[in-house]
Amino acid sequence: MKNRKLLKRLVNLQNPPRQTQTLKKSSPKMGKRGKQLAKERRQNRLQQISELRKQPIPSHQRWWSSGTVAVVTGSSRGIGFEIARQLAGHGLFVVIAARDADRCRRAAEEIRGEGARNVDWHRLDIEDFGSVEDFVKWVVDKFGGVDVLVNNAGVNYNIGSNNSVELAEKVMAINYFGTKRMIETMIPVMKPSPYGARILNVTSRLGRINGRRNRLGDASLRDQLSRDDCLSEELIDGMITKFLEQVKQGTGPLNEWPQVFTDYSLSKLAVNAYTRLMARILSERPEGQKIYMNCYCPGWVKTAMTNWEGNMTPEEGADTGVWAVLLPDEPVTGKFFAERREISF
Repeated sequence: MKNRKLLKRLVNLQNPPRQTQTLKKSSPKMGKRGKQLAKERRQNRLQQISELRKQPIPSHQRWWSSGTVAVVTGSSRGIGFEIARQLAGHGLFVVIAARDADRCRRAAEEIRGEGARNVDWHRLDIEDFGSVEDFVKWVVDKFGGVDVLVNNAGVNYNIGSNNSVELAEKVMAINYFGTKRMIETMIPVMKPSPYGARILNVTSRLGRINGRRNRLGDASLRDQLSRDDCLSEELIDGMITKFLEQVKQGTGPLNEWPQVFTDYSLSKLAVNAYTRLMARILSERPEGQKIYMNCYCPGWVKTAMTNWEGNMTPEEGADTGVWAVLLPDEPVTGKFFAERREISF
């Protein structure tokens, strides 16, 4: 309850009151007019966020220092690069991590070229356990541990109306199992802090359990994933295993799975569920050793993953991720954010 009140207070402080003539929510029956109203609402919201981003963070809310180390995976380009760049701009020490070493180096050089010297880089392939172990060893040797982990690395092989599951196993190996591998391997080296270490997982609203357009068709599974008393790693892994077996046998995707970008959406649903699960487990750690974990959806961003389609720039897409990482020192954990607001899982 305390977390929810804090989050509501933060959002209210950062959002001016709406005008009297509030735009109504759109519905399928509203047609083109409803879509236009929704677009206008969203544009207004993004404009508000743009103005908020220009405002300096008050010194009393800055829990971090130049010695605060933030690792951002998949950060040699796109949203990950923007998250890293913005965090460095706020004064954290940022580690660029991605599969392509040359791109990592160039990304770090670009940030340094903007005047931020607080950046380093190291190759990391989250699909490869050996690469993850080498990376963690390097981080510990160089920095003694990590304060912030942003799991941004991910793939999606579908664009537009395409919904192939031909590479579903690869998608799951990186988006879900790779992210989980990073979390499990990094938790032991996250630094103790009175402010709590932080993990942020970059996911998608396409992975919402009860999403209007893309929800799971299996009502029983939806119910289990929604309930904390049922949620477990075995349940999440079992869902992914069942899906991959159906794909391998040529019987999927079926109606029980998301119908838009099926493999990508399911991988993000799994990460969302895992975020909730781990946030609850990590909240039981003693004071000074707590780790706060949340996830966020950057929106439809113009990057290589979307073939440069989308309606947001990488700078706009990264904003909520940076905002979530830098939330003040009272604990906010197990939440899902988009456009600087909490949304439902």
